[in-house]
Amino acid sequence: MKIAIISDIHDNLTNLEKFLDWAKNNQIDEIFVCGDLCAPATLVKVLAPGFAGKIRIVFGNVCDRDLEKEKADELKNIVHYGDLAEFNIGDIKVAMIHFPAKAKELAESGKYDMVFYGHTHRPWIEQVEKTVLANPGTLAGMFYEATFAAWDTNNNKLELKRLY
Repeated sequence: MKIAIISDIHDNLTNLEKFLDWAKNNQIDEIFVCGDLCAPATLVKVLAPGFAGKIRIVFGNVCDRDLEKEKADELKNIVHYGDLAEFNIGDIKVAMIHFPAKAKELAESGKYDMVFYGHTHRPWIEQVEKTVLANPGTLAGMFYEATFAAWDTNNNKLELKRLY
């Protein structure tokens, strides 16, 4: 399975549309969103209709929590987990959260194979004992270049990518 991980979109619709084109051209099966879509309209009008596969989302710190969850629940291809997502991709245990300190705790717990987070806008991958801890960076391109992550579960290759 091919998965793309994004975070900190901050309503940058131009970059989101570029990313969705990349996802389509690279046969991405699922998208993980580590928070900070910002306006629920970004989810409803661009992200959900622009991608046919499953989209898994957690809250960020810049969002309308009630409206984002309400709109996500109305869309067939969206799974909104609230603050923390815990799920399996095959035999791989995954957690997703917005905040880095909590992500580090999750990675150090040893319960997960992969932990994804956002918030810092800094793209980052590190190994924490048996767990890969990764931040895809900011799709908005705020403070750092616009980046995201791509993960192929067939060969367990995770890489950071620049959005061009």
